[in-house]
Amino acid sequence: MEGPWVGTWRPHPRRGPILAEFSTPGPKYWIPGTTGHMAHNPTKDRAPAYSFRGTKAPSTDSCSPGPRYFIHPSITKSGKYVSPSAHMTGRPKSKTLVTPGPSDYTTDSANKHVFYTAPVNSLASRPKDLKGFRTPGPGAYTLPRVLGPHTVYTHAEPCYSMKGKSQYQSCFHDLAMTPGPAAFAKVELDLYKTRAPKYTM
Repeated sequence: MEGPWVGTWRPHPRRGPILAEFSTPGPKYWIPGTTGHMAHNPTKDRAPAYSFRGTKAPSTDSCSPGPRYFIHPSITKSGKYVSPSAHMTGRPKSKTLVTPGPSDYTTDSANKHVFYTAPVNSLASRPKDLKGFRTPGPGAYTLPRVLGPHTVYTHAEPCYSMKGKSQYQSCFHDLAMTPGPAAFAKVELDLYKTRAPKYTM
């Protein structure tokens, strides 16, 4: 309820929190806490959190069916284990009451591939000579060479050429047949010496 007028001001109940009542910047700002796992202060290090739970329940594979069920002793974890025994049963009934006779069916005649037979030679006339398919004789072609440096399909061995001995500077060399000094032309001195200067008058 609003109170009586005090001059030009009339007291009334406040509509929200007053900033003077707080020592912090105000209720508008909120600093996250440093404890717990959710909404932790990102500027602070968070300690590892551990969850406590009860004991682990046993798995269904290791549980036995209990005393309610009875397992035969011959049943093991790898299968049924019994000693070998013979089964006594009656003779099976045959659908054919009367066996067939020899005249009820025929067997196909077997050839020499089934039964052993004596060797037999076939007699036939000699085939006629076909003139169009005569094979070539030894003189119709020549075989590639296998000796020398140029062979087709074999490795060539090293070849040496035999020639006569040179007569140069030997005892059989006729020195009288060699050319004399007059046989060569005169060589100008300017070709192998410094040429002297020449002047025209």
